[in-house]
Amino acid sequence: MALKALDIYKLLPKKNCKECGVPTCLTFAMKLASGKADIDLCPYLDENAKAVLGASTRPPIRLVKVGVGERSFRVGDEFVFYRHEKTFYHQPGILFRVSDTWDEQTIAGVVHEVRDYKLTRVGQDLVLDGVAIANDSNDPAAFGRAVSVVEANGHLPEVLIAEDPAALEAGLVHCGTFRPLLDGATTANAPAVLALAKKHGAPLVVRAPDADGLVALVQQCTAAGVQDLVLDLDPPSPAEFVRRSSAVRQLAIARAVPELGYPVYYDCSKAGELAPSALALGILKFGSVLVVGPLSRPETVAALTLRQNIYTDPQKPIQMTPGLYRVGNPGPEAPVLMTVNFSLTFFTLQGYLESTRIPCYMLIVDTEGQSVLTAVAAGKLSETVVADAVKKFELESTVSHRTLIIPGYAAPLSGAIEDATRWKVMVGPRDAADIGEFLETQWKG
Repeated sequence: MALKALDIYKLLPKKNCKECGVPTCLTFAMKLASGKADIDLCPYLDENAKAVLGASTRPPIRLVKVGVGERSFRVGDEFVFYRHEKTFYHQPGILFRVSDTWDEQTIAGVVHEVRDYKLTRVGQDLVLDGVAIANDSNDPAAFGRAVSVVEANGHLPEVLIAEDPAALEAGLVHCGTFRPLLDGATTANAPAVLALAKKHGAPLVVRAPDADGLVALVQQCTAAGVQDLVLDLDPPSPAEFVRRSSAVRQLAIARAVPELGYPVYYDCSKAGELAPSALALGILKFGSVLVVGPLSRPETVAALTLRQNIYTDPQKPIQMTPGLYRVGNPGPEAPVLMTVNFSLTFFTLQGYLESTRIPCYMLIVDTEGQSVLTAVAAGKLSETVVADAVKKFELESTVSHRTLIIPGYAAPLSGAIEDATRWKVMVGPRDAADIGEFLETQWKG
């Protein structure tokens, strides 16, 4: 079980030396308890205390990296069962599955789709993570050829799916130095697959239909020196995946069964026609590496959007970078509309401004991602913030006028903003949908 802050404090040297970067040992204990600090930051811990605290404060779910460098993604390193308790840190990797029974052109087409796909949503680029190659032919040579086609057409993280160690070895010839995820080790083939994972430094999927089987395989792997593991719960249905993944997550978070403290793997393609739904469940219920057959564009958009929503920090809204943004091709006479850096506010206002076809500037000020109404109430939107933004982003040298349009909900600040900036302030509508009519009737240039 994880130690509480006071239990951790009892094991600290209580010097209040500040060498860890915080003022007191109690503060350091609280950071350790919440997973926001590392025990190595304290230079005075003895080995016994390090052993106790290390077991208690490290993430209950191990961090595992698939691939190397730019062609990689990380999963695991999670602390909570429910997202709202803190946040989820590492979003699941979504990989499209190809078969070694397909012709080279078809395989290459899927690789290009994964490589080139990008969905930009609320200022973030959402992408697919890699390609999984399945040894459906049961022929090691065919599997090796399929892996070589993937390697030749895209620098992407890979999952090699084969129960035959000879097939895995044939695939590793082409990509072994890039640490593909090997799927996988079972009770029947564990010794041979373990040897390949250790030789190539590759992370490994271990598969068993129950917790006891997974624990035994994990113990066998760690004893052999293979530490980067991913758990395949071998569910017969999407519903059973939810049940098993939830049970494993609870045991891992509670540190009740340390051998289950690893990311979870789910091959959603096994669900057949239900694969898109299985993928959604995998995103929602603790899947870390999710393999699915190539999806349609609407299905891909839905999956990436869902993943973005679930893996956005609930305590930290998605923010835009403060600055001066152009809508259309504005000149020095164009209106300037000030608003906050909450992404939803930004994109909503930008969309309505674009529909007016009136070139203008958007002055985005830093309110730590809060909406206009919240920022005004919390004091995050103030005349000082606006004045600093006007100066920082050189607004006076950009436009020839000295008029600033502020959101309707910021109307109480209009006088203070005028005094701080020496600009005339116009109060715009509360609803961004009315901005077009406002500019047409009120803006005089």
